[in-house]
Amino acid sequence: MAFDFRRSALARPSVSNAVAVVVAVWAGWLGAARLDAQLKPPAPPVPPAFQFVHPEPINFEDHEGWTQIFDGTSLKDWDGDPDVWHVEDSALVGVSSPEHPSGTTNIIWRGGEPGNFELKLEMKLEGNGANGGVQYRSYHVEPKLRPVPPELTPDQRQHRQQQLDLDKKHAPWNLAGYQADFDFKNEYTGQLYEQSSPRGIIAWRSQVVATEIGRKPTLLATLGSSDELKALIKPGEWNQVQIIADGNTLVHIINGHVMAVLVDTDPKFSRDHGVIALEIEGPGNVKISHRNIWLKKLP
Repeated sequence: MAFDFRRSALARPSVSNAVAVVVAVWAGWLGAARLDAQLKPPAPPVPPAFQFVHPEPINFEDHEGWTQIFDGTSLKDWDGDPDVWHVEDSALVGVSSPEHPSGTTNIIWRGGEPGNFELKLEMKLEGNGANGGVQYRSYHVEPKLRPVPPELTPDQRQHRQQQLDLDKKHAPWNLAGYQADFDFKNEYTGQLYEQSSPRGIIAWRSQVVATEIGRKPTLLATLGSSDELKALIKPGEWNQVQIIADGNTLVHIINGHVMAVLVDTDPKFSRDHGVIALEIEGPGNVKISHRNIWLKKLP
């Protein structure tokens, strides 16, 4: 059968027409979609997937927002017995010896009586009998001057009389209140002790303790073992000490580790403000040094 070129030619336009129709429909849809997109407000961006973020390690040398309360060169704003306290190698130092004992005494920062705050400093104790600490939210009390008992031996009487004379001499710096304890042997370092109070040691090292009126302190939790925390304290070397006092919650931190926590809601004893001071006591040759003392007030 002969091929009809005319019929083939007539068939081709029908394909073109179909393509033209498809293109026209597609163009119309695309235009409508663009117009619709112009008329509708853009969809809100999809938020990124939620991620947990670890906190940054503490930088003990970061002082932004902190106030330096010891200048490293003088005892400006600090009040204590000049026979005990002096500045040495940019540190605030207390010394005691058998020839010139310090007894138990403090040097007090007179720059204010902060309530809610963070305090950080470095401490170093030298001498087996060295015992010190940081008083905070503390207040002045008169020392209890007990007469020397007559039945003591002459040596005992001499020793007791020496202590009595030192108590009288240091009466202006005698304090009561919270103390972050520190001793060379690290038997008590890190605990929360209340000076000149019947409560005495309230939160031992490794303890989280709560108090209420009319009840014995309650152990809420432990922070590990006392010996494990003791191993983190460096005897005879500089240690980083941080104290947080926020409302009724008091936290003691040494070398980046929480040593003791007290939630003190007993209104008979709890204090919401007071002076900051550094303590020295202990037999033999004792030297207690403090440096880089910074304070940050909290709301």
